[in-house]
Amino acid sequence: MTGAEAWWWPYLMIVVAGWLATDIWRWLGVLASGRLREDSEVMIFVRAVATALVAGVIAKLILFPAGALQTTPMALRILAAACGFAAFFASRQKVVVGVAVGEVVLIGGWLLLDLG
Repeated sequence: MTGAEAWWWPYLMIVVAGWLATDIWRWLGVLASGRLREDSEVMIFVRAVATALVAGVIAKLILFPAGALQTTPMALRILAAACGFAAFFASRQKVVVGVAVGEVVLIGGWLLLDLG
C-alpha cells in the first residue's frame, strides 16, 4: 500500500496544508512585529480590519444563523450578545468573561424556552 492509499493520508495532508497555510504568516508576523510600532498607521489599519471582521461574523451569527442556532429566537441571540458585551466591559475588557456570559445567557434562555 502506498502512502496515498493509506487511510491516514488525507488527515496528514489536512494537518500539513493547514499548518503551512497559517504558520508561515505567524512566523512572518513575529519577525515583522519587532519593527512595527503599535501606533503606526499600518497597525491601526490592521486592527480596524480585524475588528470589522469579528463584528461581521458576530452580526452574521445573530442575524443569519445556521444549524442549531437557527432555532433560537432572534431576541434571545441579541440579548445574549448584549449581556456578553456588558460583561466584557464590566470585567475590565476580559474576553473570556464576555464570551462565557453570552454563552450562559444564550444556552440558559434556550433551555428555558425549550422547557416552557
